[in-house]
Order: sequence, then C-alpha cells, then structure tokens
Amino acid sequence: MADSNEMTINLVVLGRTQTGKSAAGNSLLGSSDFESHRSPSSVTTCCSLGCSCRISGIIRRNGCDLALRVRVLDTPSYPHSGLSKEQVTETVSSALAHHFGEEGLHLALLVLRADLPLCPDESDHAIQFIQELLGPTWKDFTAVLLTHADKIEEAGFSEEAYLHSASSTLLSLLSSVQHKYIFLDNQKSVIKEERTIVLRKLLNFVRQNNYQVLLLKHNKE
Repeated sequence: MADSNEMTINLVVLGRTQTGKSAAGNSLLGSSDFESHRSPSSVTTCCSLGCSCRISGIIRRNGCDLALRVRVLDTPSYPHSGLSKEQVTETVSSALAHHFGEEGLHLALLVLRADLPLCPDESDHAIQFIQELLGPTWKDFTAVLLTHADKIEEAGFSEEAYLHSASSTLLSLLSSVQHKYIFLDNQKSVIKEERTIVLRKLLNFVRQNNYQVLLLKHNKE
C-alpha cells in the first residue's frame, strides 16, 4: 500500500515462449514496456519490471474510490531457447526477491495459449517451475491467464464451451489453482476495453486470498 487512497498489486507473468506473456504484461499495464513480437527464438532473456500509472474507477473500499497501481514483472520463458532451466530459475528468483522482497507478491500469472492444447508434460514442467519459484503455497498465489481468446471465439467457442471441451490436463490445472483463470483477447483494438474487466478479476482473486502476499527471499548458495 502506498497510501490510504491507493492500492498496489504486484504480479509476475510466467510461461512458455510465444504464449503472449510479455504482451499480457503490456495489456495489464496499459503500456508497451515489454518487448513483444513473433520470433523463432525466445524474445525475453532477462526480467523487467513495469509499473502502471494510477488507475481510477477500478476498486472501492469502505465506500471510497481507491487509485490502483499495477506492477508487473516480465520474465524469460521456460523452457527457453537460449537459457538453461537453472539460469531461468536463478534469474527469476533473484528478480522476485529484488522487486517484491519487501512488499510481497500478490499473484503469479501462468500464461497459456487458449488456442493450443495443454499437454501433460507441458503442465508438469510449468507446475514444477512455479513450485520451485514460489514454494509449497504456490496454488494460493497462482492464476492462469489464457491468451489468444480471440482465436477460440473465431473458432465458435464461448468460454463455457471451451472449458467443457478442454483437456483433462488443463481442467486439472485450473482446479489446482482454485479455478483462478482469466481469458485475454489479444486483438489490440479491444485491449483497452478488456483491461478494466481483467484487473477487476485479478483484484477479486487477491480479495479472495484476503489480500495476502507471498514473501520471497532469494537463497543463493
């Protein structure tokens, strides 16, 4: 909390290469802080922190409007085309401790593409990676962000129909994080319209978790 009239939420985006992780971070911030483009190799190689301006009209507490600030930590993908798992883990762990060590982390957002099936091995690797980063209470502080929702809409799926047809692997993952998930449209023309909805959903997840934060210390041998 910066002051009594302002709330800050701290987020980290995690995911595979080309899932739209950096683009999702930009959507949450309402900016272009993070480099994001199509590439045959992993684009993000180091962690980067982005901070939004004060956002009004999103949250009220005790009958009063609060300004919201969003801080997003963008991270290298895992698996990564140019970095080992150990290098990615070390880089992300160090950045989490550096940027959120005192204030704590509200949510880790596992970014998955809604238009691609989630395979068991991919899910297992993602969960293992998040467990190593966040520890045993990772489920309480993790939500799934399903990007490219515009693609499934073009294919004729509503969100309900999509989840009804989703693989058991994805459904099991969503269940493990207490069904904390958000669909994100990647069409730039509607990102501004979606941002308020997405931020309100994220705040609801934080509220459901009683505004708890995960305190992360970087233990380097």
